Amino acid sequence: MGDSEQKAYQLISEAEKKLNRSNGFFGQLFGGSSKVEDAVECYQRAGNMFKMAKKWNEAGKAFCEAASLHAKADSKHDAATNYVDAANCFKKSDANEAVSCLLKAIEIYTDMGRFTMAARHHQSIAEIYETEAPDLEAATSHYEKAADYFRGEESNSSANKCILKVAQHAAQLADYEKAISIYEQVAATSLESSLLKYSAKEYFFRAGLCHLCVDMLNAQLALDRYIQQYPAFQDAREYKLLKVLMEHMEEQNVDGFTEAVKDYDSVSRFDQWYTTILLRIKKSVQDNPDLC
Repeated sequence: MGDSEQKAYQLISEAEKKLNRSNGFFGQLFGGSSKVEDAVECYQRAGNMFKMAKKWNEAGKAFCEAASLHAKADSKHDAATNYVDAANCFKKSDANEAVSCLLKAIEIYTDMGRFTMAARHHQSIAEIYETEAPDLEAATSHYEKAADYFRGEESNSSANKCILKVAQHAAQLADYEKAISIYEQVAATSLESSLLKYSAKEYFFRAGLCHLCVDMLNAQLALDRYIQQYPAFQDAREYKLLKVLMEHMEEQNVDGFTEAVKDYDSVSRFDQWYTTILLRIKKSVQDNPDLC
């Protein structure tokens, strides 16, 4: 056992002794609350010592103990801070415990009216569900909550980042209508800003691909609508690719579809999301040619 870990356990033992003394009759008469404060400090120091020893689970538990004591003393801000500290440790050892701690912090922050902080931690939970404990539905739910809180606090840029994540995961979960609605809404909002206007073509492109997963006729109607909203979209490579893909779909030309995607990808690399959606569209042509 390393020095840091040993010191941490000594601090935990010291904290427990202080708490036992504060719970007794004489402890309550003579400085019970100060002993609790001393215990909190011991747990926090222990948490930091465990972090130094890379004992992440133990560090998380120590910060949780400190948070619980703060909560009992109605020190809401300190309790929330320690729950977040605990979550950051548990992220390295136990994703579910990390989520549990962040939810406790969120409950405190919303009760305090600190909605921006609550939003950030919903975002953190969503990121955990994307990577550490993969669950796209849970990730989507927390991104939606984060977006709602950010928007309520007029943090529109942060809200957009979260709602675009919702659209991304909705499409991956085959909820194309939801994804389309979000992409079209964000594109329309982007067109209102001279700084964000250029990004609208990406959102229209993503929405167009989602339409192709559902129905080509609606996709064509959507493209016509996008051009009315943003005439410059007609000159974009994204628009031209959508048109070529639709032609190959009409002709049931899978090879042509594949070549068009490869040509585009050779200049602008598709990420995993695009690859997944394009493969679904291609498969729909192969499996159900009459639907096109």
